[in-house]
Amino acid sequence: MKPRTRARSIALQALYEADMSGHPAGEAFQHRLEETSDLDARHARFASLIVQHVAERRSRLDALLAQYAPEWPIADVAPIDRNILRIALWEMAVYEGTPLKVAINEAVELAKTYGSDSSPRFVNGVLGSIADHIEEIKQTLR
Repeated sequence: MKPRTRARSIALQALYEADMSGHPAGEAFQHRLEETSDLDARHARFASLIVQHVAERRSRLDALLAQYAPEWPIADVAPIDRNILRIALWEMAVYEGTPLKVAINEAVELAKTYGSDSSPRFVNGVLGSIADHIEEIKQTLR
């Protein structure tokens, strides 16, 4: 797994844990980071940035996901898919270091690894819809 993909994976695991258990996202991330030895300092900072910013914007990200995927109430979306979508939406609309297509592709890859058989298609569909409105979404999240 490429280092940035691995960083996203660790961030996803921490956000998933926080979502499911109510543990603070930062603490969950620190535990995940302690358990891994294959992430250098630069990529650990990237993963930390994901966790911090997604956790801070969680309600706003969820509102946007609900708006652009109204047939899928956010509470009904599988928790792993929900967190993959949150990360991707943050990367697409807030973080300036990831091209749009790369953010979508990385999210689909995470969905293949961690989600159900239908997750990659679902994630790709939701993010495709979001990509069509990304400029107005960026204004909402900044």
